[in-house]
Amino acid sequence: MSGNQTQRVTLLLTSIAAASVLAACGGNSGTPSASASNTTYTGAVAASGFVSGSKTGDPTFQAGYYAGATVCLDANGNGKCDASETSTTTDSTGHFTLQTSATGPLIADISTKASNTATGQAVASHMVLRASAAQIADQGASNVVISPMSSEVQRLVEANNTTYAIEKANLATRLSGGTLGTASVSVSPSDVLADVNSLSGAEQQAVLFEDNQLASRYTYATTKLDRGDMYPDNLAVTGGDPTLPPLAAAGKVTALTAVTPTQSQAPITFAQAQQAAFDVEGIPRYDNIFIIMMENHSVATATSGSTTTPGILGSSDAPFINQFLTSNSQFTTYYSTGNPSEPNYTALGGGDDWGITDDNWWGCGAGTTGANAPTDLPFAGGTASDGQPLVPTGALPPTSAGQLTDYTNSACTTVGASASHNIAAPSLFTLLSQSGMTWRTYSESMNPGQDPRADGIADPAISAAYTGPGGNGAAYTVPAALYKTKHNPGMPYQSTRNLPEFFADSRTIFGTQYTAADWAKSTAYGPMPAGYNTDQFSTDLANGDVGNLNFIMPDQCDDMHGGVDSDVSCQSAGLPIIQRGDDYVRQVVSKIEASPLWANKQRKVAIVVMFDEGEGTSTSCCGWNPQTSDVNQAPLTLTNGVLTPKSTSMYYGGNHGHGNSVFGVATNQANPNIVDSDEYSHFSLVRTLQDMFQIADPVQPSTYLSRAKYTESFIVSNIVNLPEFAGSADTHLDSVRPMNHAYVTPATYTQKLNPADVTGTSLASRGPGPDPTQTNVWSLAK
Repeated sequence: MSGNQTQRVTLLLTSIAAASVLAACGGNSGTPSASASNTTYTGAVAASGFVSGSKTGDPTFQAGYYAGATVCLDANGNGKCDASETSTTTDSTGHFTLQTSATGPLIADISTKASNTATGQAVASHMVLRASAAQIADQGASNVVISPMSSEVQRLVEANNTTYAIEKANLATRLSGGTLGTASVSVSPSDVLADVNSLSGAEQQAVLFEDNQLASRYTYATTKLDRGDMYPDNLAVTGGDPTLPPLAAAGKVTALTAVTPTQSQAPITFAQAQQAAFDVEGIPRYDNIFIIMMENHSVATATSGSTTTPGILGSSDAPFINQFLTSNSQFTTYYSTGNPSEPNYTALGGGDDWGITDDNWWGCGAGTTGANAPTDLPFAGGTASDGQPLVPTGALPPTSAGQLTDYTNSACTTVGASASHNIAAPSLFTLLSQSGMTWRTYSESMNPGQDPRADGIADPAISAAYTGPGGNGAAYTVPAALYKTKHNPGMPYQSTRNLPEFFADSRTIFGTQYTAADWAKSTAYGPMPAGYNTDQFSTDLANGDVGNLNFIMPDQCDDMHGGVDSDVSCQSAGLPIIQRGDDYVRQVVSKIEASPLWANKQRKVAIVVMFDEGEGTSTSCCGWNPQTSDVNQAPLTLTNGVLTPKSTSMYYGGNHGHGNSVFGVATNQANPNIVDSDEYSHFSLVRTLQDMFQIADPVQPSTYLSRAKYTESFIVSNIVNLPEFAGSADTHLDSVRPMNHAYVTPATYTQKLNPADVTGTSLASRGPGPDPTQTNVWSLAK
């Protein structure tokens, strides 16, 4: 504790009787008991303040206090300062003194009348924090710190049925060894609940980073309690959505799929609200998600015209991915948005493909002036959080041949000739950034020192052989388009490219053919910048500097794409491209699983191996737009509090589906093999990620990105504004759900698999009725 804090805290003697009560240490939040005399509690309500604008890739935080917060001893544990409970108000420095004869936990009721001294601003939303009786006994009644961290320790005690001492130590472990890129940071159990204002350096930033995320969770918990939400969330109720049976009775949804849930709901309690904020729609909080994006292969061999594309399931060319699927968990009925690549990556970045049906550059169809035109600004350069030099860029990247695909194509230069590829809507990346969380994209073969908004170009100065599985030892120079912007899920979104951390978060990953020594010979972009790292991914893993959300994109030789567009020099005759991609996945997964981050079981980490699209026929599923008209079919947007349709040029071309894709998940927790065969899509994944990082609210559909909001009840409620769903024969199939397996498929209901994709696999025999198990893949089994 700092001298400044010591001066602020008034040291007062407590009665022997009260001290004996507080000395009892345990896991409960405290129950009222008689006390012969008053106890004086003094302390502070600590706060974090997110400071936007960091260009390094790691956010900046300031420490502070909540001034004007109400503090009371919550004797009945209801999370409220009742009229019968003595209360006080924190002063302008966030400190309090409270005298009461009751015992139990202290709570801080932080209303919008309070202010955060870290930001100098009024609190935006009501939040209740608590410090358990066990914490008070540990810290002493004269030095109580109430904070999101103190609330988290008690929530974990209740969730895990453990003790205060255990969860305090666990929380310290969780924050140690690599938060915000400082692998050496060590947060002691005594500091994890200390006044964050008394900490400094990397330890303070680690605590503030966590504190900021926890504050968001506990604000959301308080929102749920204040509005009387039902518990659990509608789309997390075991068996099915409880809002659907009444709609079926009214003839508004498919009666067959409006099953009666097997779990009842009740108005949420304070304790339930605290837990529910970390399990939104049955999707638990994860700290770090790694999504490895592969290309263009379905679950089974697919034939389109004269072209046959090998499948992945059971393929001898993909031994590692098959092992990954069978030893971990998988979603076996997962759909892409369409074909080719760019619409799928766009959908993964923000919940819709916006009518994009090609792989053209991210400004295609937007024009150079007008509402859709790119508004990118020049970047002065700088240094990323890992020390990577960031080169200066212009408002647009180089437009020479090959660097922006089809930049001069007439379909791109003529506004309205194709759907605008420059999306004005928010993305996952912008929502994470605005919340003080982190994201990264890791791209293989991103030529050193180039603007990440431009495709890679050929570099004759670099030559190397691929010597991995299936390689023939022949050397090839770096071809054009190894790195493609079409494979970046954030690239089409103007709001993402305008983020201050965009260039710092567009990072590199190791390759299988060209080494750092090879790239050092580069001439295509001039000399490699001093200190340039061609494998930021490995550095970040070692330092714990990865994002909350990480997309990993192999280059077009390692992603099973089958070559770099028209250039096939990375794929000599007879080289099985699946072998090469499979081995790259093995290397990336092995690297993650060998990292300190993965080994820290107090952190929740997952690896997803997925494909952008299958190669079968189109299958309309899970929020698709099946119509051929521009009229009112773009995702509904919130305007003046009302969800309204919007006509978008060329929108009808996208969202038609494209077969069943491979999707596997491994976590660093207890990880049984789970198979979930419910229908999901890229839109479902976007919804799931929003729930996972608590950047949406199920009670407010408008908080979900684009078509990720299109649940079955949402479709029915807004059907007059959704012409594409008016004729739906199956609103269940056409709706989006979080990937939580809460819905139990009725015994007589047959899911609509794509025969072209599942022939010859176990999915082909998928009959009517529910899965053999109903386990949530994302659940954190102990």
